[in-house]
Amino acid sequence: MERTAINPVTWSSEMGFNQGELVVEGTRTLYISGQTAMSSDGKPRHEGDMGAQLALAVDNVEAVLNDAGMALANLVRLNVFTTSIDQLFPHYGVLAGRLGAAGVAPATTMLEVTRLAVPGQMVELEGTAVA
Repeated sequence: MERTAINPVTWSSEMGFNQGELVVEGTRTLYISGQTAMSSDGKPRHEGDMGAQLALAVDNVEAVLNDAGMALANLVRLNVFTTSIDQLFPHYGVLAGRLGAAGVAPATTMLEVTRLAVPGQMVELEGTAVA
């Protein structure tokens, strides 16, 4: 797979995401359902703790990727849904650090929503990966 970052501006790459990702010769595409801070047995975790919820949501995204034989480095698109952008920003380094360590800056959209499907959940990550 050949990936090319598309950045007509520089500010987004400084924040850890690209404006676009051009993928050539991708042979497998994985669409990842929204991942939250849920335990492996489907129980919500870390109510009221945005940082812990974000870290577990990233772990859960990585688990889906691993099951498909991929890694965070394969992410080309990431959507971040949160019940509070103001509460998320102080913890955003959790996500940016993991993506940076994987050497990836996927095209990203962040949206504040009224609530998520599971009460008490504050952040949900949805992605697309190509290998």
